[in-house]
Amino acid sequence: MRILLLYPENPDTFWSFRYALRFISKKANLPPLGLLTVAALLPESWEKRLVDMNVQQLSQQDIEWADYVFISAMVVQRDSARAAIHRCKQAGKKVVAGGPLFLSEYEDYPEVDHFVLNEGELTLPPFISDLEAGNPQRIYSTTEYADITKSPTPLWHLAKLDLYSDMCLQYSRGCPFACDFCNITAMLGHKPRTKTAKQIIAELDALYALGWRGLAFFVDDNFIGNKRQLKSEILPALIEWRKGKKGIKFKTEVSINLADDQELMEMMAQAGFNSIFVGIETPDTAGLNECQKAQNMGRDLLESVKTLQHNGFEVDGGFIVGFDTDDESIFQRQIDFIQRSGIVTAMVGLLQAVNGTALYKRLQDEGRLLNEASGNNVDDSLNFTPKMNLQALHSGYEKILATIYAPRQYYQRVRTFLKEYQKPVNIAMPLTGSDIKAFFRSIIYIGFGKERHEYWKLLFWTITHRPKLFAEAVTYAIYGFHFRHICEGILGPNYAV
Repeated sequence: MRILLLYPENPDTFWSFRYALRFISKKANLPPLGLLTVAALLPESWEKRLVDMNVQQLSQQDIEWADYVFISAMVVQRDSARAAIHRCKQAGKKVVAGGPLFLSEYEDYPEVDHFVLNEGELTLPPFISDLEAGNPQRIYSTTEYADITKSPTPLWHLAKLDLYSDMCLQYSRGCPFACDFCNITAMLGHKPRTKTAKQIIAELDALYALGWRGLAFFVDDNFIGNKRQLKSEILPALIEWRKGKKGIKFKTEVSINLADDQELMEMMAQAGFNSIFVGIETPDTAGLNECQKAQNMGRDLLESVKTLQHNGFEVDGGFIVGFDTDDESIFQRQIDFIQRSGIVTAMVGLLQAVNGTALYKRLQDEGRLLNEASGNNVDDSLNFTPKMNLQALHSGYEKILATIYAPRQYYQRVRTFLKEYQKPVNIAMPLTGSDIKAFFRSIIYIGFGKERHEYWKLLFWTITHRPKLFAEAVTYAIYGFHFRHICEGILGPNYAV
């Protein structure tokens, strides 16, 4: 059996980093971890080929080679997935689909022959069994959750690793919290299920053996969901594994309550974590209460962010406007919080109601749901009728983007972060040819561009005040180049600075 594992193209989004990746000659930031895990679940004797359309084109030869096409996609890849499926069907191929997009919208894809939904560890084996017996069903789903201690090491050798900026792996699935706009608990449950330290080390060993020496992103939706196991098993194993190894650091997603646990912060920094994504959402208590963001309530969010930065973490933040409780003051309040926090990578999106969430059901019951979510948090689209005046909401949202990513405010925020950040001593990364190339490209494309004044001011300030953070300053200048291109796509060409 020949299996083509197909991953559709992502549109330009905040998180694609498409314009920044050009500085280091990379095509995408992460390979498709789900498909690489599915590949490891397939019979070893089957031939497998991965085509990630974000790093290479899907050729007719790839399609003709395959007996079956396995496609996985997120909601934001809806259009590309539909086109890819149609192309494969035109070539007479059988298509098997799974992943978040198809879990909630499988009825919208009549060209797909088989859906293997939910977690592949549970639904893929019966599909394979039926396929080999000659009577595969159209839909395979389950209400159970997989025991991921039995999940195999992803087949990273199928990916063209040199075309990606980062690698990815997963320690846990599920989240103990209940944010009403998030579909993670609907898909993966409230109780975090975890892999063992032995599994994680085996995965890292496999990446290291393939020559990977960069950042590895733990894609868990809340890495600290099981603090006990982290402290007793996982982090000690990572600390030991990194001894004598250079060029490896980690990033992940956590809840804000990490700031309450000094021991855990210190262990994560020692293990090599220096970058975290945190869902801040809103500085407004009523908004946090509305979306049931209990972990963010009853605390000084700004102080929590500063605590994380002081303990060695670059904090990326997610922010939302469009809650029913929001009034027109929220836009300036979001701007003020983001600027004061020094959260350089601040993803601000309009609220979207994603199928499978409590928010989606509530808005559906209230007759306010308009269509399906785009899956792109920063495309200035709504899929429900908001309480705030629609024009005021769009104008206010656009004001946030136009302000926080304007050169003066953006570079000011970078300096705010660099003043606060205490870089862990064990995170030093060796200088590479790609780093040098990125620096000189930044001089050409940014240092002589429309934001050149702020660029050079940042570099000279960093050299004189925080010289050990010069690489971070250049990196954030390049990120800003990407963010402004994304903002221009949302706000129009008149936004160009």
